[in-house]
Amino acid sequence: MPKTTTQAIVLHEAGGPDKLRYESVEVGAPGPDELKIRHTAIGVNFHDTYVRSGLYRTLQLPGIPGLEAAAIVEEVGSNVSGFAPGDRVCYIDASYGAYSQTRLLPARLALRLPDSVSDEVAASLTIKGFTACMLLRHVHAVHSGETLLIHAAAGGVGQPLVRWAKHLGATVIATVGSEQKAAIARDCGADHVVLYRSESFVERVAQITQGRGVDVVYDSVGADTFSGSVDCLGYLGTLVNFGQSSGPVPPFAISRLAARSNGVVRPMLFHYIRDRAALEAMARDTFAALERGVIRAQSGLRLPLARAAEAHIALESRATSGAVVLLP
Repeated sequence: MPKTTTQAIVLHEAGGPDKLRYESVEVGAPGPDELKIRHTAIGVNFHDTYVRSGLYRTLQLPGIPGLEAAAIVEEVGSNVSGFAPGDRVCYIDASYGAYSQTRLLPARLALRLPDSVSDEVAASLTIKGFTACMLLRHVHAVHSGETLLIHAAAGGVGQPLVRWAKHLGATVIATVGSEQKAAIARDCGADHVVLYRSESFVERVAQITQGRGVDVVYDSVGADTFSGSVDCLGYLGTLVNFGQSSGPVPPFAISRLAARSNGVVRPMLFHYIRDRAALEAMARDTFAALERGVIRAQSGLRLPLARAAEAHIALESRATSGAVVLLP
């Protein structure tokens, strides 16, 4: 069948946001195990900025970045069952390709969207909601009565992380960078909010916990917070580093962990959804949490696909709170 032309953001070389080019690309018919989908909303994540900058060299160039989106199925491959043209779906694709109007997608990655979940909510919360689920239910199964420290608590992952942690009965200490973001963290249910730019979060955690430290630190900031996060751990506490918005964590002496028999883990979401059963289970848990109001859609920045560079600039400046979504 003939190819059709669509618009996409193409990265030809690593670098700044200006390297994201809005171009015409060709899309063919779906293969036997593929779907042809038309995007309706595209999620923007910090991971995308790492790919664009070259920190993560996981996208073959030239290539189309983007990990997640919501879409409408347009065509179905001959071997595909369970999907039909017109179905609403969302997905996470470790091979990228979401920054486009239309694309081919392996059918094994597609997830049906519940009627109660809008396309924009799905695009803004699939990775972020799945990440919160992974962190709270799988990496460390949070129990009522535990005390957690959550960095960047007003961010795209931080908000569902705080809300879900409170639903599980944890005490949440949140760090944020401004009074505006402090209000967001409090609205999500944080018990204590620390403005890390004007006060030491290590000292505040020690004060709040009366020197006991926390059971878990969830740290997506990386270089700026990692060392202090270790200092905040109580006995047998775990530091979960799942991002590096301030830069990669430098090497450190593992003997530091012996002070309170601590542990450090660096999870990747894709490892927790690497087979279809695990993917569907994560989707069920996350969509159920969304439908019950445990986590909520986050109002944030919406931009046309052609302005993806502006989305990256806003995200890297830490000027955003909540989700960033591109509209094809």
